[in-house]
Amino acid sequence: MQEVHLNINGVDVIAEKGCTILEAAAENGIKIPTLCHEDRLEPYGACRICVVEVEDARGLLPACTTVATDGMVIKTETDELKRIRSTIIELLLSDHPLDCMTCESAGSCELQDLAYEYGVKDVYFVGEKHEYEKFVDGPLIERDYNKCILCGRCVRICREVQGVGVYDLMNRGFDAVPGTPFDKPLEESSCEFCGQCISTCPTGAIITLPSAGKGREWEMEKTKTTCTYCGVGCQLYLNVKDGKVVKVTSDYALGEPNHGNLCVKGRFGYDFIHHPDRLTKPLIKKGGRFNEATWEEALDVVSKKLLDVKEKNGPDSIFVLTSARCTNEENYLLQKLTRAVIGTNNVDHCARL
Repeated sequence: MQEVHLNINGVDVIAEKGCTILEAAAENGIKIPTLCHEDRLEPYGACRICVVEVEDARGLLPACTTVATDGMVIKTETDELKRIRSTIIELLLSDHPLDCMTCESAGSCELQDLAYEYGVKDVYFVGEKHEYEKFVDGPLIERDYNKCILCGRCVRICREVQGVGVYDLMNRGFDAVPGTPFDKPLEESSCEFCGQCISTCPTGAIITLPSAGKGREWEMEKTKTTCTYCGVGCQLYLNVKDGKVVKVTSDYALGEPNHGNLCVKGRFGYDFIHHPDRLTKPLIKKGGRFNEATWEEALDVVSKKLLDVKEKNGPDSIFVLTSARCTNEENYLLQKLTRAVIGTNNVDHCARL
């Protein structure tokens, strides 16, 4: 790996050649605030929150788009930078609903976090404010352009990661918004309802409707697990409140195999967990009716039935179908049971094709 040597806030650091100042700082444990940056997306440089001072440079430079070069001397936390960042936050809040007490994203809003960090309490810029109507796109997504800060993250993740391109910036200047083709509802576009725009939105401009009003961020216990819908193995967080899953979230830090990117099933298809029709105990049919049984009773019945069929018709009369909703370990054990115990290679998987 080729390296560059930098000095950030008086500390000599080493970074990979070709990386940005933001990436170099992050590699060395130095935080530079951002709003438009997201690890899954290409550098954008829209919000200017990440501006830094670079020795001998003309003006301030955006850390997310400026490539780090050997010998750079960088300052990320001067009084001037704090003043500029505070002013940017004030400008954003001048046309932003101050409804944090009832906003669904309270506690997970990056704009709210930065306002807290830089002590922005009042808005000094008075002028025109937008009053957009909310877009309710089916039962899954709600868009509120009043809370949009034009970071472009929803536009970019739909285009760069999903390859769909449902969103794009419409209008110009003060009236710009991330709209859909001909301003149609998402249901009338090529949207796949993967919810990637929700996962990247730094404010409450795009939210998950099924979880609205069901709990605050700090009330939920997050459990990392594997999506059960296919064999990719995407990692996600089940957000649990009062013993019930109320929403699914993810982030880039979850790493491989999919860096937190989910499809519509993985993000929204969790209602079966608490569905009243879901089977939670084994059932054994007796006298034409299903009756609840213990796992020991159920496994005993299955093993006896399989042995009877094997003795009468041979092992190849038995076929086993495994499922993508099982873990790799469970599928491995089932195919081992099929081959080593039952004695047949008649085993297949629902996701093979």
